Amino acid sequence: MDGAWVGTWRPHRPRGPIMAQFTSPGPKYAIPGTTGYLAHNPTKTKAPAYTCQGPKPPVADSCSPGPRYYVQPSITRNGKYVAPAQPMCGLPKIKSEITPGPSDYSTDKANKHLYKCAPAQSMAFRHKALKTGQPPGPGTYTLPRLVGPNTAYTHASPCYSMKGKRKHNGFAEDLSKTPGPAAFPKVELDVYKKRAPMYTMGTKSRLGGDKTVKPGPADYCPGKVTLIKPQAPAPTFGLRHSLYTTPLISPL
Repeated sequence: MDGAWVGTWRPHRPRGPIMAQFTSPGPKYAIPGTTGYLAHNPTKTKAPAYTCQGPKPPVADSCSPGPRYYVQPSITRNGKYVAPAQPMCGLPKIKSEITPGPSDYSTDKANKHLYKCAPAQSMAFRHKALKTGQPPGPGTYTLPRLVGPNTAYTHASPCYSMKGKRKHNGFAEDLSKTPGPAAFPKVELDVYKKRAPMYTMGTKSRLGGDKTVKPGPADYCPGKVTLIKPQAPAPTFGLRHSLYTTPLISPL
């Protein structure tokens, strides 16, 4: 049922839910803050922030021994620095028991290196020959020739050669056995002079084109040209007239 009238308006059942009929959750929802780096209000400008991190956790596989070793002050970046000092230690043990004494050395031969001395000739045994073979004697070698052509180190003088008697063109040649002028072939003039023009005579060459039979000059009659040119006077031979025929007399 509808409620009572309120003036001219009477309340009725709402058709849908009205937000005013429900209670609010209160201050459950808050506006994001404007300080800090996390959960900052996106509608406000964020100021620069600096982070302070804590110490790093220790590495499990560490290769550093830590501050438990003491570094000597003499260790530098270039190596160990040691001041010059004389060591003091005991006499080392000598392995060899027998050592040479002063009499084992001869200092006489060193005088020539320290003091001036006169030249002296040394006398020693004769050395053995390196080769057992006999060396070549003076007759083994030959001197280069000095006369004739192809000398080694001197200028060669002019040489003349002497040959034997020739059979051809010699003074003892029999000229009667030589060939005469007719024995040699005739040389053409074109060999040693300017060649004259030459003409060749060959067979008649065939004309190209159509090979069918064409009419010759006898097939045409050149006298019958009255169609294109004036006719020349020509006597005709007719029948013979009778002597008794009266001639035609025309009046004047």
